[in-house]
Amino acid sequence: MRKIRTIRDANLKGQVVLVRVDYNVPMENGVITDDLRIRASLETLKFLREKGAKKIVLISHLGRPEGKDKNLSLAPVAKDLAKLVSDVSFIDDVSGPDVSAAVERLKDGGILLLENLRFYSGEEENSEDFIREIVDSVGASVFVQDGFAVVHRAHASTDAIGNILPIYAGLLLEKEIANLEKAMENPARPLLLIIGGSKVEDKAPLIEKFSKIADQIVVGGKIAADGYEPKEKIYVAEDFDEDGEGNKLDVGPVSTAKIAGFITDAKTIVWNGLMGKAEDPAFSTASTIVAEMMGEKEDAETIICGGDTTGFVEELVKTHPNLKYSLISTGGGAALQFLLGKELPGIEKIFIS
Repeated sequence: MRKIRTIRDANLKGQVVLVRVDYNVPMENGVITDDLRIRASLETLKFLREKGAKKIVLISHLGRPEGKDKNLSLAPVAKDLAKLVSDVSFIDDVSGPDVSAAVERLKDGGILLLENLRFYSGEEENSEDFIREIVDSVGASVFVQDGFAVVHRAHASTDAIGNILPIYAGLLLEKEIANLEKAMENPARPLLLIIGGSKVEDKAPLIEKFSKIADQIVVGGKIAADGYEPKEKIYVAEDFDEDGEGNKLDVGPVSTAKIAGFITDAKTIVWNGLMGKAEDPAFSTASTIVAEMMGEKEDAETIICGGDTTGFVEELVKTHPNLKYSLISTGGGAALQFLLGKELPGIEKIFIS
């Protein structure tokens, strides 16, 4: 496993620290419906304060705005964050004298969240000038990359920033990398990959990759219902629960029982993709059983990745707080790219060669 520079290695005392978080949270009518990514950043923020960071400035994006879309402002996120930690403020810009003044007003250990990075074209253009303006405006001397969900994109806050400031991994990013690397390179065995979802073209590379390292692969979801071919080490669901029109919308009881047996035996489990149309309670049985069995295993490394899958598990945990997992990944595409062994621009500069 490659060694990375983390905030444990940084001199943080008295520093202005710029932190790339991922606060791309789902919202309806200005109300955050799932604050997983906000809560996931708290450990890093607490560490920075404990180690004496003078001021903490957060940058993130939200959605895919075309220009400055007030409906995608990060202002509601700042309010949510302020309920979880003290001394949080927000400014509706990312650089310039007003931002400098807002940083100056922060108390020691204070947190300032800047406006949506994607309101500005320089972010997705990977503009070094754009990110330098931010760095100069806030007076940052240290950069912390903690937005795992965006590190697969070559944007200004993930790639160009590495030409300006020393980069350290936050504790969330460290946890994501450590768990995913362990599953790929040094897993406790048997290693089980559970694949679901609907797009076989998205999952086929992951199945191929794991076919070389996993002890068992399970395929469910629409991929299985559409007739994915079973192969050596690859079990494909063979019976399904259907709706009134004959659509196969969940893995059936025979297959679910077999999958349960694989989970019972496994010591490392990676799950990506739901077993059926789990947003409909009538067809969420197989996904619920997989989630509960994984969450109750105390003798295994359990990794949940993929947006739909992590969202489903997070909702389940709200009513079943006893369920525990080694990692509920905050990165959908990033986790997939990492598992496939592809280069991620946002983390290449934190590896120690």
